[in-house]
Amino acid sequence: MFERFTNDARGVVKSAFEYVERGDGRSVEPEHLLLALLDREGSRGSFALTALGLGERRESVRQALRQARRRAGLSQADADALAGLGIDVAEIVARVEEVHGVGAMSGDRKDKGWWSGRPSFGRGAKGVLEHSLRVALAQRDRHIGDEHILLALTMRPGVPAEVLADHGVTYESLVRVLYGGGEAKAG
Repeated sequence: MFERFTNDARGVVKSAFEYVERGDGRSVEPEHLLLALLDREGSRGSFALTALGLGERRESVRQALRQARRRAGLSQADADALAGLGIDVAEIVARVEEVHGVGAMSGDRKDKGWWSGRPSFGRGAKGVLEHSLRVALAQRDRHIGDEHILLALTMRPGVPAEVLADHGVTYESLVRVLYGGGEAKAG
């Protein structure tokens, strides 16, 4: 599949791996793909994000991703659902961090010595990349670009889609910016 990736899409994957290698987890997850997309400049994906007003608000997206990571990867919708059951996720996070330190629920360990090897793709990231192929095929694009990865992130439930939607970036708005009219090409 990677032979169909454009240089921009390959750059996103490479940057996502770099996030993990710098200590941000053990495997590449959808959040890492989104962080890598936020770092891109001069690509179709970065153009679309800028056109939708995210250019100057990228740090807000990064902050929202950090907050979700502190909640052990729970989306705000998950936290709200738990609140409906009387479970205060913010209180749980505060208590855990009081005892174990800030970021204790993120799953990262300070002593990385117990784990060795190269990072791999997590299930969610694999799903996003597979979905990006489907998105490219639906748009009748020959290659998978960073814009297809971005579109796939907005289509899959989870933290990246929720954070992007909270910042006004949805699948529909991206399709309008990238392809015009809001619909896939006829097929």
